[in-house]
Amino acid sequence: MKFQFAHYNYNVINLQKSIAFYEEALGLREVRRKEADDGSFILVYLGDGETNFQLELTWLRDWEKDSYNLGDNEIHLAFTVDDMEAAHQKHQEMGCICYENPKMGIYFISDPDGYWLEIVPAVKDSAQ
Repeated sequence: MKFQFAHYNYNVINLQKSIAFYEEALGLREVRRKEADDGSFILVYLGDGETNFQLELTWLRDWEKDSYNLGDNEIHLAFTVDDMEAAHQKHQEMGCICYENPKMGIYFISDPDGYWLEIVPAVKDSAQ
């Protein structure tokens, strides 16, 4: 028996705002979408164009609160980047950096719903 990662889900309040954020901040693009026949939900799957892993954004029509309870926000996704300096500058300009750990060489950005996303430098191949 073999398991593989497929996707991870975040519920969002404003689907278009979230899609725009993920495209601008991380270069993710919509790869597929599922809409309920009755309009009660929309699922949008975002991909990085490099891996098969997808981020599923779920919008619920009947969600009556203006946010989701993220607890202590200790759960996060991590993204590697090949140019940490350029990424940091972009995210700084976007105003979405919410925590930095220079000692570890990482930082976190926050999406429109308050989900944290860790930015980690890509490990360079020692053979290069």
